[in-house]
Amino acid sequence: MSATAVQTAYRHAAPDPADRFAWPSDFGTRFAVCIDTEEEFDWDSPLSRDSCGVSAIDALPDMHRWFAARGVPLTYLVDHPVATTPSSIAVLRQLMADGVTTIGTHLHPWVTPPFDEIVSPETSFAGNLDPALEGAKLDVIGAAITQAFGVKPQIYRAGRYGLGPRSLGLLAKRGYRIDSSMRSGYCYTGQGGPDFRAIDNHAFRCGPEGAMVQLPLTTIYTGMLAGGGARLHDALGRVPKGRGLASRLGLLDRVALTPEEMPLDAALTAIRAALDQGLTLLNFSFHSPTIVPGHTPYVRNARDLAAFYAWWEGVLALLSARGVRPASGHALLAALA
Repeated sequence: MSATAVQTAYRHAAPDPADRFAWPSDFGTRFAVCIDTEEEFDWDSPLSRDSCGVSAIDALPDMHRWFAARGVPLTYLVDHPVATTPSSIAVLRQLMADGVTTIGTHLHPWVTPPFDEIVSPETSFAGNLDPALEGAKLDVIGAAITQAFGVKPQIYRAGRYGLGPRSLGLLAKRGYRIDSSMRSGYCYTGQGGPDFRAIDNHAFRCGPEGAMVQLPLTTIYTGMLAGGGARLHDALGRVPKGRGLASRLGLLDRVALTPEEMPLDAALTAIRAALDQGLTLLNFSFHSPTIVPGHTPYVRNARDLAAFYAWWEGVLALLSARGVRPASGHALLAALA
């Protein structure tokens, strides 16, 4: 068992402009909702291999019906506890019966065999592991998903956005076609994780010989100084209360497209900015345990849960008004062809 990670604090370089993905002419402007479908754990405590409960999965059907009634297909990126627990397998197989729901992979290395590393903040980022171990964990979770759901996953997101220098090659070798692990504009090097500050919101070809397409999670800078982007946001972070002051003055906000900790008004402003910038795909995300109060910091009670759905009501209304159509995981994969 290795005590430390092989690689930490990896900085992902900006993609070559020639690698920007050209969406099909009939694709239009679309949005996707990809859910990190995972076990429950205490977000304020150290990670543990013993935290494998998946009771929140039982709440997925109600949430799924809510989105389906509004014409929004969902992509579930499933981790090992979810893919190996009979009750959660049954729930997701039921959801897949609609023919548009897509299943992909979400890797939490600390709860995915083989357990050859000591659990630590650094090893929670799969890309920090020895490539043989990272590959072995990908094999285990891929086989579990294929057995549980009868599909070979082709869309991937690393838990904690833990993509490393060898991850894309390992994924391409295993038949993945889309990675959505890069969180545009974010940096996790303080925890030993990757740095995505050079990554913008546009899809681009990546991996060996451009075998895959990267769909970054969408992050938009808004405000009078939005052009300063990640560099200005970082500089403000070095000033006491700098980011909060800049936000209150309408100078700069960093807005990720997620209902988790992002106010609705900020999200609507960010969506308008993204569309005005000509972004083809808006990539939304959240964690599956969020839909049950008490499992994540984002929804602690029934009032928070109501706010979660109100956020989506406002976002979907704006997207509809702007003619932005939803895209299933299947549609995204088809567009790659």
